[in-house]
Amino acid sequence: MTHLDVAALAARLPAGPRTRYAPSPTGYLHLGHVANAVMVWGLARLLGGRVLLRLETHDQVRCRPEYVAAALEDLAWLGFEPDEGPVDQHDATPYADALAALRRLGLVYACTCSRRDWATGSTGAPRYTGCCRDAGLAEATGRTLRLRVMPQAEAFTDARGAVVQQDAAAGGDVILRDRDGLWSYHLAVTADDIRQQIDLVIRGADLIEATGVQVQLARNLGRPVPPAYVHHALVTGSDGRKLSKSNRDTGVRDMRAGGASAAEVIGRAAYAAGLSGNADAIAARAVARLFETRAAAPHAVARILS
Repeated sequence: MTHLDVAALAARLPAGPRTRYAPSPTGYLHLGHVANAVMVWGLARLLGGRVLLRLETHDQVRCRPEYVAAALEDLAWLGFEPDEGPVDQHDATPYADALAALRRLGLVYACTCSRRDWATGSTGAPRYTGCCRDAGLAEATGRTLRLRVMPQAEAFTDARGAVVQQDAAAGGDVILRDRDGLWSYHLAVTADDIRQQIDLVIRGADLIEATGVQVQLARNLGRPVPPAYVHHALVTGSDGRKLSKSNRDTGVRDMRAGGASAAEVIGRAAYAAGLSGNADAIAARAVARLFETRAAAPHAVARILS
């Protein structure tokens, strides 16, 4: 039976830790978002912490007002009430300030490359080859701005204990601001977690490879000790793939329209995430009890943690 050692996690956190629930409103919420909410609110309540609701709207091309409104409505219907927020990422000042700080350290450079100039990295994922790194290009409209990522090991604590990513630069020099002037995920979430004093980051296992570079980025922005992390397994569809916002059979609004109660949706999400041995209904206010035994359901060996 795989278990999440909440006591060990608590020992690495300050009293009353701050965490955040941070969906990107580029579509409607689905069962995977609910599973993440169960993790966030469940652990926060068990640890006596606070939840900040942050809508990650840095992608202002795909984020739409109707998705923002729907996310807030769905969360309220489910019963997940934040202690703070909602806040969004429309104020560019923190990201411009972070970019300026990195520029002063000589860590920013302009790039004209497209995806055609990428290679496959050691993880099998696309990797920027760095062909503009030392080109000395001027920052100009239509040019991407990248971070010089140092090829060194980065350490952080996860629910599994100490983790060391041997090469933070495995994915290449990440984007800080794209050619359309939009702030990147890496810069926005790292800067926000610093200024919002987030102690605990709870997110899907698909983002664990991004953690090393974000730890390095945060240190360059003045945060020497990174937050603690819980990277949990993803809820997948019948085809084994990560759910997308187009999955109608697992969309919160679709299940709601089909007659499911909020507690039934949460119960289904908890089961799919390996937090419960059955799909019995559970109210949002009671999700902390899923972690009180510090154990996952028998059907979900190795599913809570990546």
